[in-house]
Amino acid sequence: MVQHFITALRHVAAAAAVAAMASAGPAQAQDIQVADGAPKTYTVQKGDTLWGISTKFLKEPWKWPDVWRMNREQIKNPHLIYPGDVVSLEVVQGKPQFALARDAVQLSPTTRVSSLDAQAIPSIPPNDLEPYLTRPLITGASGLYDAAQILRGRSDERVVRGAGDVVYVLGIDRKAGDFWYIYRPAGAVVTLDGTEVLGYESKFLGTARVEKFGELSTVRIESSTEEIQVGDRMLPAPRETLVNYVPHAPEKPVNARILRVPYGGLETARGGVVTIDQGSRDGIEVGHVLAIYRVITPIEDPRPSRQQTVILRFLDPTTVFTPREYVAPADERTGLLFVFRTFDRVSFGVVLNSTDPIRPGDYARTP
Repeated sequence: MVQHFITALRHVAAAAAVAAMASAGPAQAQDIQVADGAPKTYTVQKGDTLWGISTKFLKEPWKWPDVWRMNREQIKNPHLIYPGDVVSLEVVQGKPQFALARDAVQLSPTTRVSSLDAQAIPSIPPNDLEPYLTRPLITGASGLYDAAQILRGRSDERVVRGAGDVVYVLGIDRKAGDFWYIYRPAGAVVTLDGTEVLGYESKFLGTARVEKFGELSTVRIESSTEEIQVGDRMLPAPRETLVNYVPHAPEKPVNARILRVPYGGLETARGGVVTIDQGSRDGIEVGHVLAIYRVITPIEDPRPSRQQTVILRFLDPTTVFTPREYVAPADERTGLLFVFRTFDRVSFGVVLNSTDPIRPGDYARTP
């Protein structure tokens, strides 16, 4: 009986979620285009993502919320979709609209609701993003001033330390737990022209666990990406979670620049994580989808100049100079990125697709 009740409750919840979306205000879907060869229905598979499913149905996948008839709050807290669910695309009053069907599933009486949430498919593939969810740190001017500090190791004979070594740390807060991250200041994050500081980056060095709390705590280093030194700082390790926001276009125009690509390289492609020069202060949100553009260098115009010829009499009365004119090609769209983490003045995004290499200096704009 409990099994039937849980199954019925799941049916009701699915129907209510779809009904709520259908009544969540008018959708801005007039310009939504269905993808060529879109299926009538699709059964969700383990390993799918919301983005991947939307690409099967829509030419512009970031308009998924419009087709679901989601309002702003539903975009931030989307209904959950599970493997085995059937997604279909219908046309209602001339507008495309998604519908969700869920087959009856026999659940054990001991099954917890939270286990269903863990099975729900994410917005985008999380595996490549996990190291970026909490470990990179960009702060304001104060940086790591108030962070716990490594004062020395168990032995004074060694300058550097690594996994398995014990260090003594000042400023560990017992209330923050026993698992901590180790950081080192890495310098300022500046605009492309170097004229403005957007934040201060701290480099992730490893993880550590407190063995004994005190005014000077005993801490064992559990992992390290490079040598740990006296003076390095420590912060409580936050829980690594990827907020499952549905991809959506910004409500206001965005014209950001890509500052960095992975590993300080010159270019990246699909799956690469980039840093853009706008953050939460500029209205950037987790879930924003931005179009990547490359500005092409203006090309010299071979046609006769429309500007007046200048006679350079101080060189030679017969010398003339015709100013060069240039024509600028239209900016070229080279990909899409999904914002998955924001700071005050910068954000991290993952490249969802690309037709050309993505480079620092490229633009990230409202699609």
